[in-house]
Amino acid sequence: MHPSALEIRNLSLSFGENEILKNVSFSVGKGKILGVVGESGSGKSITSLSIMGLLNKNAKVSAESQILFHSESETIDLLKLNSEEKRKFRGNEIGMIFQEPMTSLNPSIRCGEQVEESIRLHLKFNKEQAKKRVIELFQKVLLPNPQRIYKAYPHELSGGQRQRVMIAMAISCEPKILIADEPTTALDVTVQRTILELIQKLQQESGMSCIFISHDLGVISEVCDEVVVMYKGEVVESGNVQEIFQNPKENYTKGLIACRPRLDVRYKKLPTIPDYLKNPEYQPEIYSNQERSEDQEEIYAKPPILEVKNLSKYFYTKPFLLGNPEISVKAVDEISFKVYPGETMGLVGESGSGKTTLSRAVLLLEKPTSGEIFYNGKDIAKLPKEAIRKLRKDIQIIFQDPYSSLNPRLNVGEILTAPMKVHSIGKNQKERLEKAGNLLERVGLNASDLKKYPHEFSGGQRQRIGIARALALNPKFIICDESVSALDVSVQAQVLNLLNELKEEFGFTYIFISHDLAVVKFMSNQLLVMQHGELKELGDADEIYANPSTNYTKELIEAIPKL
Repeated sequence: MHPSALEIRNLSLSFGENEILKNVSFSVGKGKILGVVGESGSGKSITSLSIMGLLNKNAKVSAESQILFHSESETIDLLKLNSEEKRKFRGNEIGMIFQEPMTSLNPSIRCGEQVEESIRLHLKFNKEQAKKRVIELFQKVLLPNPQRIYKAYPHELSGGQRQRVMIAMAISCEPKILIADEPTTALDVTVQRTILELIQKLQQESGMSCIFISHDLGVISEVCDEVVVMYKGEVVESGNVQEIFQNPKENYTKGLIACRPRLDVRYKKLPTIPDYLKNPEYQPEIYSNQERSEDQEEIYAKPPILEVKNLSKYFYTKPFLLGNPEISVKAVDEISFKVYPGETMGLVGESGSGKTTLSRAVLLLEKPTSGEIFYNGKDIAKLPKEAIRKLRKDIQIIFQDPYSSLNPRLNVGEILTAPMKVHSIGKNQKERLEKAGNLLERVGLNASDLKKYPHEFSGGQRQRIGIARALALNPKFIICDESVSALDVSVQAQVLNLLNELKEEFGFTYIFISHDLAVVKFMSNQLLVMQHGELKELGDADEIYANPSTNYTKELIEAIPKL
């Protein structure tokens, strides 16, 4: 019997003249979890699609390439299978969990029916048997109330629940190999932890092999036995997880490990991969406790720029006939805090904790149910519409997903000059475009990019455009709403460094919202922890991390994947 469940030999792949994969070789042992790590564009996902036989028709695979599946009785080269054979192989022998369940699940079909369809496609089950199997699978992946989930549509479930449905579908035919492609990227740390534990539990119970793809080395180190590091379509390093992470040989791997924010030390600037590629001996400069203490003292000597008092935002059910509306959700419940000029206040909590609703209330995009919001001493919650419109120049937001927040029909020049035009910045379009070009260069892009459209940029570049748009009105206060959560750790480090540089240069004040506590600690002076719309903890970021006073905060910190 072959010791490997799957072997990739000299996989080279190109689209036209672009060589995407170059002699990629690795194997995953039977009953083992192999991690594949690297930035966007490193070739991780295209390798998994090659295994699944889901490559675009334009993909050209070299003649020497082999993807060998070792069953108990035979070895099959997956690249030599025809379309029908590949379809039978998918699901039956190899299952896959995709990165974004919201786009992977059909929004118009109930969740249970989608898993049922997958079962009936590969197994000779009738409808009743398939439904029974789906309910069993939903119980196995620890979904609450499986009967309800069976009838629910994807949009009616949380992100973590949707991912569990995807896992149930992937394991429905008891595959020998499970491929998990960034299965926890957009999830909260606590939800991420439960999904990782679930995948490990299912793998151990079934004895299947697993290929776990991620850009997060903390996640890889927690779940994997072996790791393969990919860079620009090549394998640059591979071996035992602990050995690679404790003694990386390649500069790229060193950079990938270092650019993740650490909890035990503060750096003035996060290391990035280019730092290590230029200088293998690179050492980031530490931000000492004394320096931080002096900076904190200077910040808190001034009066607050924002003061929120007893802020609440409730959502009500519609009244039945003449009855009174009832409170359905207390999204934000009696929250008070102060933000000082030049500081970054971190705002953390799981999905549904009220973070985004709180930020929308501060921006007056949601009308508060009660409470006061003072900006520079003035209660802005009571301002008329025209005054609120003028205030928007001062308070801007950088959204979570730049792809959905940038109009795909407008080029970058139009995106950046539109808010300037609304607020009468610049004498004419030529002057506004000149400012837009300067802003692009300031955020690390080129003025020549003004004529390009959002789809022509990478995720990190789109986020830089989102930052440039927020800067277009010369604001004083910026809310960053999960603005790096969808980015690779290396790109994330570059964007976080940019935000801090801009803060120093322009004197910005930030509210930084995230579910990633390591990122929030790096960015923040003070920290506000929310759960179910309530304030759980508020104080100095370092003190809260060192001595959390609530069990909820402790759970959030303990759930952070550690290298």
